[in-house]
Amino acid sequence: MRILVVGAGAIGGYFGGRLLAAGRDVTFLVRPKRAAELAASGLVIKSPAGDVTLKHPPTVQADKLTEKFDVVLLSCKAFDLADAIKSFAPAVGPNTSIIPLLNGMLHLGVLDEKFGAERVLGGLCAIAATLNEAREVVHLMPMQSLFFGERDGTMSDRVRAIAETFASGNFGGAGSEHIMQDMWEKWVFLASLAASTSLMRTSVGNILAVAGGKDFLLGMLDECSAIASAEGYPPAGAFFQRSRGNLTAEGSPMTASMFRDIKAGLPIEADHVIGDLVARADAAKIPVPKLRIAYTHLKAYEKARG
Repeated sequence: MRILVVGAGAIGGYFGGRLLAAGRDVTFLVRPKRAAELAASGLVIKSPAGDVTLKHPPTVQADKLTEKFDVVLLSCKAFDLADAIKSFAPAVGPNTSIIPLLNGMLHLGVLDEKFGAERVLGGLCAIAATLNEAREVVHLMPMQSLFFGERDGTMSDRVRAIAETFASGNFGGAGSEHIMQDMWEKWVFLASLAASTSLMRTSVGNILAVAGGKDFLLGMLDECSAIASAEGYPPAGAFFQRSRGNLTAEGSPMTASMFRDIKAGLPIEADHVIGDLVARADAAKIPVPKLRIAYTHLKAYEKARG
């Protein structure tokens, strides 16, 4: 199975690197700067699950991409989606499966329109990872998983085949028969975490430690959950219960990557992660005052950033 990983940043570099270390046929689609970094230093992963250095990982740049791949693992940010689609489009053939790991749901329609819904699986990952100053992939906590599946809930032969391949990476890669529910539950948690820690500019633990903090966090979670329920995906599974626990863990240093990006002055996914939820809430006539304030805050940040 030939796997094209779009990008070799924190997410693509981690999961693609684990598959490559397991002997799988992985190629990274990267920009010239990242290609030079990987050629010089290799792909370095620092992780509680074990460090690894992969010298000379296979890379390709968009202008040289001509071959078709069996799987495209897409881990870009929402604001890079259009450019990413242009870059990997030549790799998509009649039997290619695209696994997007983007947050939210807006990207599914974009990918469907370009490649056909039959080629686009549902997908999500749960991992805290970043690139450090040395451009190494740093896995911040033991948590790691990657789920994918047919959006109609069937367990197809292609999902089984991908699951067998991904299992060798030892990162919790598995097929799901309820991937849309999984994606909604992750979105609810992520949006609650991103909206809260970005708005308050601090960690979950610090928010919980002040008067009204717990009510604020759980109120944000309730608003996001109500939107998911209105869409037909009420959060209720084990993942959601763990998410609720994560938002009420005293002393937790947890923050969202969106908050870390704000601190670094980087672009954020305000519309994709938070704005789309607000729009869905408006359509369903669900009041979401906390989420709306957070969204205004994020858009003001984007405006100031220029």
